[in-house]
Amino acid sequence: MQPATRLNDDRGAATVEFAAILVPLMVLVLGIISYGYMLSFRQAISQAAAEGARAAAVTPAGLPNADREARALDAVDRAVGYGVTCASPGMTCTVVVDDTCGLHGCAFVELDYDYGAFPLIPAVGALVPMPDHLVYEASAEVS
Repeated sequence: MQPATRLNDDRGAATVEFAAILVPLMVLVLGIISYGYMLSFRQAISQAAAEGARAAAVTPAGLPNADREARALDAVDRAVGYGVTCASPGMTCTVVVDDTCGLHGCAFVELDYDYGAFPLIPAVGALVPMPDHLVYEASAEVS
């Protein structure tokens, strides 16, 4: 009598199934990490714009607008983090101090980062859509 043989040999099936699911799983995990990092950077840009406007607004009276703008840009550079400054490629910082706004004037800060051309971490590709630009504006009344 011959030993019974299995007609349906399942050995290695788990390995094949895992290999089939590994690529979509890795795309999902890397997409979550990439998107989370981008959202964190977006929040940092928003906060940096507010810090720049605040720095220009609290600059002592009597200083020229160029000094207010320089202090705003310095505050933005300190606040944004991630190794990005206003001088970094892809980052555009605009500071305008308007003396006709409000009682003492207003400070406007706009930050624009070209995330499509200069992503902070490599993207997963076209599988995870990312924004092309991160743009934030902030304003503060000069006190």
